[in-house]
Amino acid sequence: MTATEATGTALTPRPAPAPLSRMIAAQAALETRMLLRHGEQLLLTVVIPTLLLVLFSAVRIVDTGDGERVDFLAPGILALAVVSTAFTGQAIATGFERRYGVLKRLGASPLPRWGLLCGKTCAVLVTLALQTVLLTGTALALGWSPRGNPLAPAVLMLLGTAAFSGLGLLLAGTVRAEATLAAANLIFILLLLGGGVVVPLENFPDALRGLLELLPVSALSTGLRDVLQDGAAMPWGQAAVLAAWSVVSLTAAARFFRWE
Repeated sequence: MTATEATGTALTPRPAPAPLSRMIAAQAALETRMLLRHGEQLLLTVVIPTLLLVLFSAVRIVDTGDGERVDFLAPGILALAVVSTAFTGQAIATGFERRYGVLKRLGASPLPRWGLLCGKTCAVLVTLALQTVLLTGTALALGWSPRGNPLAPAVLMLLGTAAFSGLGLLLAGTVRAEATLAAANLIFILLLLGGGVVVPLENFPDALRGLLELLPVSALSTGLRDVLQDGAAMPWGQAAVLAAWSVVSLTAAARFFRWE
């Protein structure tokens, strides 16, 4: 007599998709592993920001004003980490997934498209948390002395992540993969040089500086610097700029993103 017969129960298959939360968690874990195993992604998200932080802290290449160079550089490098993960890395990965039909196949799975985007967003947040720990530890080892309420930088980085995620998905969902690769890398370099990351915005002409201050990376790096370097309260002006970019970019991505 089998156990089933003894208990009087029947073992019948129950074909059904897994709960939605489990599917999103599995997709997020997969996206995170793929991102962390990709050499080019690691170069963008880990190697370049860490090298820039160490190099510009050790060598006086640009005038960062009075005080320790690492106190100026660390907030800017944290802003650059948001750009590299939420924008550049995500745009390139999503663009090639779209080209090779991965998004089309996933769109036919039980995981809804908005669930797929949630999984990608969770992967970006996990990677960004690891980046923040690594860069913060490196900056502290270089003598960084952060100030201010840590809640304000967290809010700014979340707003920055939303803004750059929207821009990355908009780029990946509207142009070819090769063009996405070239454009994302070019924009990354331009934002590195002109976004107040390692070069103070005060070094630019006044007319150009006014335009640069409206960029999301400038708002993020300036806001983080106001809090972490100067000990200021929540910089609401920069937070408003990031919130506006978040609304516009995510709305445009939802409207124009093409899955095939």
